[in-house]
Amino acid sequence: MEHLEFLHKINISIHVVTGLIALMLGITALSTLKGGKAHRKSGSFFLYFLTIVVVTGLFGVLIFEVNQFLMVITILSGYNAYSGIRVLQNKTNQVNRQDILVALLSVSSGIYFLYYMKSIGMVWSPTIIYATLSALFLVIAYDLLRYLIPKDNYKNLWLYEHIYKMVSAFTALLAAATGTIYDDYHPYSQILPSVFGTLLAIGFIVYFYRRNNPKSKIRELDTNKTVKGNS
Repeated sequence: MEHLEFLHKINISIHVVTGLIALMLGITALSTLKGGKAHRKSGSFFLYFLTIVVVTGLFGVLIFEVNQFLMVITILSGYNAYSGIRVLQNKTNQVNRQDILVALLSVSSGIYFLYYMKSIGMVWSPTIIYATLSALFLVIAYDLLRYLIPKDNYKNLWLYEHIYKMVSAFTALLAAATGTIYDDYHPYSQILPSVFGTLLAIGFIVYFYRRNNPKSKIRELDTNKTVKGNS
């Protein structure tokens, strides 16, 4: 029993340290030039450390039976990171069996968690639980339905998927950290990071959409010509 407790403490230590490192790397990736060397390197290391966070989180839930809510927040962050990097690698909505399998496994885990929580009673705030599960189910539903989008219409959607999923993976990790540290301020210590992440993702998506949209570029050029003509 003491041996198991010692392993549990080691697992928690690794989980916390790698989680903090992943957060710092995530901030670096978000604040550096997208597509640049610093962005790519910090993003890659973020994924490595997030993988360790996910694995140690699952160990904590499945082996050491710690807070069961960590299971669903870990799945949300891990799935978004996995899907976010996969869409960057493929840049297409071509059917992929591996991605479908991971999506189905993740949604099955979420359904099991919901059944488990109902059977023992809602330990955490139902608002947080349902919001987190809804976010997980929505992104998985999109990933499964995107195969129906014609390839000609899909085009640059991979970029916006990548942005949303990676920002969501970061903010899920952030929400798990703030929710654990500031447990007296539930559910706000968990909701506010998610709201911040959603607004941040929308901001990035709008920026890159306008930058990549030819019509927006034409309007910008016309505006600049008008300004120069009046000056």
